[in-house]
Amino acid sequence: MSVRNKGEKPQSSVKAKKKSKHSLYDSSVTTTKGWIFKIVFLGIVDAIAVFAGFMLFLQQQWLPLGLEIAAVALLNWIYLKRGSLPAKYLAPGVIFLIAFQISVLIFSFFTAFTNYSSAHNGDIKWATKAILDANFGTAEDPVSYKVTWLKDSKGRAAQLLSRQEIQVDPNTGEVLFDETTGEALTATTEIYLGVQGKYLEAVDRATVTWERTDPNGVPCVELGSNCGLATMVPDFTPLDVTTLSDAASNRLFALKFWKDSTKTAFVNLAGGLEDAVESSQIMRFDNPGNDYSKPSLTKIADPSMVYKPSTDGYYRLDGKIDGEKASETGWQVFVGGKNLGTIFGDQKLREPLLKIISWTIIFAVMSVLTTFIVGLAIALLFDDERMRGKKIYRSIMILPYAFPGFLSAYVWKGLFNQKYGFINTVILGQTNGAVDMQAALNNTPWLVDGTMAKIAVLLVNLWLGFPYMFLITTGALQAIPAELTESATIDGATPSQILRLIKMPLLLVSLAPLLISSFAFNFNNFSIIYLLTGGGPTNTATGYDAGETDILITFVYKIAFSTGTGRDYGLASAFSILIFLVVGSMSLISFRRTKFLEDIN
Repeated sequence: MSVRNKGEKPQSSVKAKKKSKHSLYDSSVTTTKGWIFKIVFLGIVDAIAVFAGFMLFLQQQWLPLGLEIAAVALLNWIYLKRGSLPAKYLAPGVIFLIAFQISVLIFSFFTAFTNYSSAHNGDIKWATKAILDANFGTAEDPVSYKVTWLKDSKGRAAQLLSRQEIQVDPNTGEVLFDETTGEALTATTEIYLGVQGKYLEAVDRATVTWERTDPNGVPCVELGSNCGLATMVPDFTPLDVTTLSDAASNRLFALKFWKDSTKTAFVNLAGGLEDAVESSQIMRFDNPGNDYSKPSLTKIADPSMVYKPSTDGYYRLDGKIDGEKASETGWQVFVGGKNLGTIFGDQKLREPLLKIISWTIIFAVMSVLTTFIVGLAIALLFDDERMRGKKIYRSIMILPYAFPGFLSAYVWKGLFNQKYGFINTVILGQTNGAVDMQAALNNTPWLVDGTMAKIAVLLVNLWLGFPYMFLITTGALQAIPAELTESATIDGATPSQILRLIKMPLLLVSLAPLLISSFAFNFNNFSIIYLLTGGGPTNTATGYDAGETDILITFVYKIAFSTGTGRDYGLASAFSILIFLVVGSMSLISFRRTKFLEDIN
């Protein structure tokens, strides 16, 4: 039996604690299961990283590839190294923060200083290829073809092109016409098989079976009228028009075959699905071999017209900024503060932008105030001990908050309908559009008139937002000590004085951060605006798709993803920076005021 001095801890206990501490914070002791988990986890991560790295390598994205290698190497070092337990827990969160927050901010900031848009969607190599693929024209009397759409045994699309020539009388030289249809008679003289992006291959006419189109059943080979569509092709299956229409999304209609090795002639659809014509390339790339050190395009018909890259990301005549464009297709370039200059300097944008900024601030402030007032009023009502059935009432009150917001927006959109909506026809007792369509036009224009649309948006947002304010206010009221109100009552304070002098200051201390976050949320409340009004009603007089109920975020969405005026991602990113600065500044000031309230109380 061992003897120890008074106050001395057993050695076994000390060793156990040291081992436990060592195991917890230093992670030098790792179980077999732990190592297996590490190996499997890191194996999955590394496998995904190798695949992603390989794709980045093929795309020659060197900077993302370098960052990925560094991140994966750091992750493996953290989890294979003994100790550094905090880093093991923090690493996943930091990686996701960088991937989904910081990288997005950096990309948006970078994009704001470029001309990135639907017309500048790639680099100069991509733009040049797109221009050359689309830059062709047809002659006044082009060579025409009939197109039979095919697929091979593996399901790949192909086309049979039969050249059509108008039949003439060998004696008189006059054009022959079909007596039944009145159309000029044509004959198939040449047959080609085409695969996208390859030269056309000649096909033996005798191997193709043609359809009978003449009312008398005369073979197409003999007659030639409306000929050129094959019913049987060796090793291929003809497709009908219905099949083609269903496969439109697969771009089967984009015929661009090279006629021969000169690459000066193409075959393109001339309208419909059964006719094609030969086209000639309008411009040529002057630096073959993918040499983009000094790229230029030259018009084939007029070699003196040379188009060179300009500073705005277009091929322009002689490379001058005011020169003629070779195409509306361009590439991304750095434009500096041009987008910011557009925001603050464009006269057409200034008027709608000022209205949008004003309405955004009004919408955010009014949304917070109205929801807070209503939520506070209901919370104070439920705080009264004399009230019965509180649980049932609370369940009912939070239903708008529990119901999906986008569904509520669509329901309210139907309720606000000017002609058939429940609010106009039932609550307000106005004319039902189904009964009298003309008279229904005089109903309250909730979503048609600009002012009424703003009121409707605020009402719907009040409906969706007050349950949240009710819940947080109820919790804050319950946290106030009852002794304070009891002492004030004994001292002769009225309920209004208790609310104003005791409860409200204490409520604001705890609720101020939540009110600030609510303001920031409503400042960027995209869903309610987009789903209820779409930002409308729209005023197109300025040239911008700016609506009466548009807030900054919905206006930015229209700039970035509009289909009518083009997609300007650079300008949208510049607006995003502006929104970030406005919300960040207002939040910073508000949080400082919140600290001031805490100091007072």
